[in-house]
Order: sequence, then structure tokens, then C-alpha cells
Amino acid sequence: MKLLVINGPNLNLLGVREPSVYGTDTYEDLCNFLKECVLNKDVELEIYQSNHEGAIIDKIHEAYYNKTNGIIINPGAYTHTSIAIMDAIKSVMIPTLEVHLSDITKREEFRKVSYIGLACEKRIMGKGFLGYQEAIEYFIK
Repeated sequence: MKLLVINGPNLNLLGVREPSVYGTDTYEDLCNFLKECVLNKDVELEIYQSNHEGAIIDKIHEAYYNKTNGIIINPGAYTHTSIAIMDAIKSVMIPTLEVHLSDITKREEFRKVSYIGLACEKRIMGKGFLGYQEAIEYFIK
């Protein structure tokens, strides 16, 4: 099974960015955690992060041509603004799960809207790194 994890803008600053919301673990810690989640499982995992909407869309398109079985996306702020990323997910027809470290429904009003969620099978929020693990397990099952 081939899984792609896409992390959007500012996730590269985990551990620095708003520790009261996102904690003190770093992006490197997240990547190591994800690799541990698939250890000894028949999963080929690719982890990708970009602060650029077009690069994320290109990665989603690439996943189609690479015959990726599932996408786990934390689109960051693009959750609330990017119809283009939503359309890309719909276009490739790859099962996709939306993951957020924090519970976006309990934050600022504008964060409660998720365009990306309209194209996803499931949304996992507010579980920190464990949300990614839940998404990986969803695909394995």
C-alpha cells in the first residue's frame, strides 16, 4: 500500500509556532512518528510538506500517476481557503483523509469552515500526532 502524507503551510514550524495550540514537538518529530507508525507494516509512506498551494496541488496530481492508494492531508490554513486543493483531491479520486493537530471547530470562527473536508472521506481533529496514526490505521484496515 502506498500512502502520501501532505502537510501544508507553517507545519514546518511545529515546535516554534503557537506552542499553546500545537505543542512543542517539531516537524522532524512528526516525521519520525509517522515513520514509526508504518514500521513493520506493508506500507510505503511518503511525507511531503509545502507552504505553497500550487506545489500541494502538483503533489496530489503526482499521487495519481504514482498509483498512491491513500492521501492523508493536513492542509493548514488552506483548509479554509483552497477550493483549488479541494478540486485536486476530487479530480484524482484517491481516498483522502483530512487531519488537524488541533480541533478546528473549537478555534476562531473562520477556521470552522473546511473546503478540503468536502472532498475527504473522513476528518480527524484535535488528537495531535495520534490523528495521523488513526488515519494510517484507517487505510491499513
